[in-house]
Amino acid sequence: MSFLRLSLVSGLFVTLAAGIIPSVAAQKPAYKGAIVVDALSGKVLFEDNPDLVNPPASITKLMTFLIVHDQLSSGALNLQTEVPVSAASSRIGGTQVWLKHGESFSVEEMLYALMIQSANDCAHALASLIGGTPDEFVEMMNARARQLGMTNTTFRSPHGLPTSNRRIADGDLTSPRDLSLLSRHLLLHTDVLKYSSIKVRDFRTDATKGRIVMRNHNHLLERLAGVDGLKTGYTRGAGFCLAATASRNGRRVIAVSMGSPSGKVRDLKMAELLAKGFANLPAIDSPLSVAPLASPVLSANQSPIQMAPPERNVMQEEDAALEDDSPPVIIFKIRDL
Repeated sequence: MSFLRLSLVSGLFVTLAAGIIPSVAAQKPAYKGAIVVDALSGKVLFEDNPDLVNPPASITKLMTFLIVHDQLSSGALNLQTEVPVSAASSRIGGTQVWLKHGESFSVEEMLYALMIQSANDCAHALASLIGGTPDEFVEMMNARARQLGMTNTTFRSPHGLPTSNRRIADGDLTSPRDLSLLSRHLLLHTDVLKYSSIKVRDFRTDATKGRIVMRNHNHLLERLAGVDGLKTGYTRGAGFCLAATASRNGRRVIAVSMGSPSGKVRDLKMAELLAKGFANLPAIDSPLSVAPLASPVLSANQSPIQMAPPERNVMQEEDAALEDDSPPVIIFKIRDL
């Protein structure tokens, strides 16, 4: 009888252990790859698998922003240039501002929608205007990536949506290190923060119907000290990704993480990465320190993008809505380093 009782107890223990151990083993890492850099010097402050090649999802739109900025700087466009909406742009799917075929909006309004709402339809419309076709625009994106030294990057879309076959190898691919190079260039040479730092803004404000309140998908804005950019991204293939930047005490860092298992994990880990970056900056009186990064001062003839007052084919990407429409999951209380 005692042998039977011992067998039952042993069996129960094995059963419980079998249920617990797999759950521990199944825990996913906080990200697949990450990097933190000093925005001004480019010095790497922390890295963990920074050359991981992974889909960037909507972070792709940072390169779309840069190509548009290049066109504005060259005088090929201005902020009031009207961007027509084609039938293809109106059907692009995923996160959007629901552009209608035949509508048109200024480049400026499209840029706000691109960076705040992560609007795929605006990315497609801008690409069609500038490149003639989205494919031609993507060639411009890849040429610019090569100029910036983004050696692990291949763009295949202006928005980051996966291909219809959902094969990761056929879509946009990049790495945390490459995205940090792009982010740093944007901070040093464009006014991207004037768009990425805005939390809420209206789109289609003059219309009697169809007005949209755009809400920035970066939940760290106004919740983590100094955060004012840059771009989130999510698809099932990419996981939850974020290229972030923050300024504290006159110094700025950039952090990129890719492949987090959830938005909450991504945001919590990004808070840690940014804190680690500021902690690892050389002391101001150290010979390794550099002058703090200031917001770019761009005259009208240097860049046509000027600051505006602050004021959100389903088959192709149902996933994108999961990332960016979810409510904030945490409120951070982190000491300003």
